[in-house]
Amino acid sequence: MIEEFNNHPVTVEIEGGIDSPNISGTLNGRTNLFSFIGFDAGSNPIQPIRELLNQSLFRISSGNSGVVKATFDIPTAKMIFSITPMPWAAGRSWARGIERGISGLGFYLKKNKGSRSGLGIQSRKQIRKGAKFKNTQYISALINKYEKKFKELNNITL
Repeated sequence: MIEEFNNHPVTVEIEGGIDSPNISGTLNGRTNLFSFIGFDAGSNPIQPIRELLNQSLFRISSGNSGVVKATFDIPTAKMIFSITPMPWAAGRSWARGIERGISGLGFYLKKNKGSRSGLGIQSRKQIRKGAKFKNTQYISALINKYEKKFKELNNITL
């Protein structure tokens, strides 16, 4: 699960910082997620998610009848969304925004002066029409996939 998260195009792109190409395809190559979302230069917005995923637990227990039970405790998507705030909008999650959309691509202007990330700013005037963020499966799909896999593992009898 953690390996899949680490290799996801959104994760790789954000960890690449302002020099990363838009490998996730969310921004039609106009910029990258690190700059568009407006993370602070030098920050690592992926680290809190990775730390939470690394806290996942796996336990095996056996009962008197010889039944072995495996228990997997992984974070919920809601937990991850709560630790991924937008740098400019408290209460909104950038990780959820990847899945549902983030507005403002038409107002994005490449400019390093006054930029939080070091690459771009939001213009007061629309720069381009028709520029849309492409929603992408990310955290919810990952968590749902592994919740299902772990439940299936628990139903195996030896």
